[in-house]
Formats: sequence, structure tokens, C-alpha cells
Amino acid sequence: MTGARTGRADYAEVVAMRGAGGRAGRNARRPAALALAALVLVPAAGCGTLDSGSRARTHVLAADQPFTHPGVLVGKAQLDAVRKNVTAGKQPWLTAYLDMRDSEYGSYKYRARPVADVSCPGGDVGDVPGAGCVEEREDAIAAYTQALLFTVTGKRRHAAKAAEIMDAWSARLTRHSRAGAGLQAGWTGGTWARAAEIVRHTEGAGWPKDRVRRFATMLRTAHLPHVTGTAPDRRGDRDLTAIDAALSIAVFLDDRKTFDASLARFRERVPSVFYLEKDGPLPRTQAGSAAKTPEQVRASWFRQRTFKDGLTQETCRGFAHVGHAVAATAHAAETAWQQGVDLYEDAADRLRAALALHAPYQEGRPAPGWLCGGRIERDLGPALEVALNHLENRLDTPVPAAHRLAVTTRPAGTDGFFVAWETLTHAGNPGT
Repeated sequence: MTGARTGRADYAEVVAMRGAGGRAGRNARRPAALALAALVLVPAAGCGTLDSGSRARTHVLAADQPFTHPGVLVGKAQLDAVRKNVTAGKQPWLTAYLDMRDSEYGSYKYRARPVADVSCPGGDVGDVPGAGCVEEREDAIAAYTQALLFTVTGKRRHAAKAAEIMDAWSARLTRHSRAGAGLQAGWTGGTWARAAEIVRHTEGAGWPKDRVRRFATMLRTAHLPHVTGTAPDRRGDRDLTAIDAALSIAVFLDDRKTFDASLARFRERVPSVFYLEKDGPLPRTQAGSAAKTPEQVRASWFRQRTFKDGLTQETCRGFAHVGHAVAATAHAAETAWQQGVDLYEDAADRLRAALALHAPYQEGRPAPGWLCGGRIERDLGPALEVALNHLENRLDTPVPAAHRLAVTTRPAGTDGFFVAWETLTHAGNPGT
């Protein structure tokens, strides 16, 4: 997450600094010019007509119930709230908007860098220079950024830029390859679907139908095969990222079979990634896992031997992986929520426990000996907002340490992978 902003400037400085920022989300500090918000915004285009907030949530999507559009991570009610908060100059949304707008992702000069074969190695890197891995992740975030800018400002030029980026990739990309293909498709598939949902289903965007079909083909052929199916012993954050991407793509494609299968995968997978003491002395494992003995289970949890509420499979690997697991879980549950399905009922207690456990250590509390031998890597990232919004604003369930951490690190920017601008879209925004 980016830190709290200080050092205010006048409006002339905002204009002069416009376009500054880095593709990793390291944005220059921006002023919170409350009274000047109306000077930089124009009335926004209207979004789709179905409002997920009016639905009663169920366990599955009814056979006769159509998908809600836009409905990947953010829905119409939330996008309306974003626009209203920004145009009214309210915080933290205005500062979050200015950070997004003034990042490189928000520039009209942004240029896509598509390749035909995104070839990514395994491990944690996934970014061989020239193989398209970083380029695809960043371009997907840029398309989503431009789509959000369009909904806030109503400026069709932003929609055109988002479409330009997506068209460039759908014209070239044919596959993801090498050992990191699944992770790359997971990171980018969800982000692409978010951007495409907004542009396709917001009035006035003007994305031609043939380009929409071509983009849908790209997601169906180059991404979806890598993020469907089961992988019992894949690391939790990777599997949850794949589930998030599969759900997101399914909504964009109106693919009920993939959507339903992803709901089932989510409900099976989440309890094996986030531990609660009610699970027993050891974490739960997925059906088909090779971890059969207590020692094998502990090994898959990076040899952690003491299990307490909120511990995750990768806590001892590093908090960055915890952040990705939290974000992917919340993203998938939020997309389902937009479709009238309550996945949070299967995950809320585990997300709450994970946030409560990790937030104090992220803030700097020394790790006790029982936790990863007293050695932890504090890099949770901008992962809190979606989960915290559901817990606090829909369930009225406080998570004090996580709330404090979120407030002191707002506005959340982007991690350069698949998390972007969630203070803007989800802070205090139940969308119901």
C-alpha cells in the first residue's frame, strides 16, 4: 500500500504533476483539493441496469437468473458511489482517485506492449525480460485504471484508451507458456475481466462488438484453461488467484458452467488456506492432497508447528503471499456477491481471523517464537480494503487492528500484480 499522504499543494501543482508516477504503483504525493473536485470531473456515463444490491444472496446462482453486468469485483452501485464520493471531494476517495489518475496507468499516453506468447518461469518472479509477463500485468492494470477513470469522469477518451489496450492484446496474445503460465493467467485474467466488464457494460464507452468478441476469445482460450481445474497441492495464494480469475472471466463470458465450478472450488479451497482452531490440531487439506501425515501437513505450511486462528498456509513464507491470498479470496467473494451469491458466508470468519492476526505484526509488533520461529517478512501489500469493507460495512464486524492499518496506509495503490485502487472502489462502499 502507498502511505498516508502529506505535504499539500495547490491545484496548479496537481495539473503540473499530472501523469507522474510509476508502473509499480509508486505515485507522487497528491493534494486533497476538496473544493476543486468539480473542476476536474464531468458527469459520468451510466452503467448497466441490473443492480446486485437489490438481490437476496443465495448459495448458488438460480438457473433462470442472468448475470449482473458490470459485475466483476465492482458493480453499478459501487461505481456510482465512487463517482459521488469523488465529485463531492470526500476522503479518502478523492486522494485515492488523484493517485490513480496521476499514475502512469492513468495517462492518455500509455501504450500497450502485447506479445503473442507470454512466457513466464516458475517460482516467485514470473517476469523474464521481454517475455511479456510484467508487460501483460501492467497493461491489464492500465486498462482497468482507464475504465475506472471513465466511470468517474465520463470522458470517453478513457474508455477508448482502455479498449485500445485490450484490443492490442486480443489481436496478438495466443497463449501463456512455461511453468508460470497458470499464475500469470490468474494475475491477469481477473484484471482483464474487470476492465472489460466496465467498458462493455457502461453506456457511451463505444467498444465495438467485434472487438468485444475477440477479447472474449482471448480470455476463453489463453487464460481460462490455466485457471480452471483442481490442483490440491498448489500453494494457496496461487490457487485462490486462479479461482478469482476463473470467476471473473466466467461473468464476462456469461459462462454459467465455469462460474458454478468456481464457486465449488472456492468453498473447498478456502478452509485449507486459512486456519481456524475449530478445524482441529492441524489445518484442513484439500481432497486429493498428497499431504497425509501430520509432518507432511506441517511441511506444506512451511514447517509451522503451532496453529492459531488466522494463520495461513503461507504466513511463514512471507506476508506478501498472505496478502495475495486475502485479496484473491475477497475478490472472488465480491464478484459472487455482485451476482447475488454469498461466498462470504464460507470465508468471512477466516478472513476476519487472518486480518486480526497479521495486521499487528505488519504494523511492527515483534513476532513471538511460536510464529514462524520469530522471523516474519512484513509485506502484506494493498490487500485489506475489499475484505474489510465486507466485514465492517455489511456484517458490522469490527477488526480494529486491520482497520487501523488500512486507515494509516491509505490510499491503497496497486501491487503491480492484480490488486489496484481498492481504497477508491471499496473503502466504506458496501454497494448494497
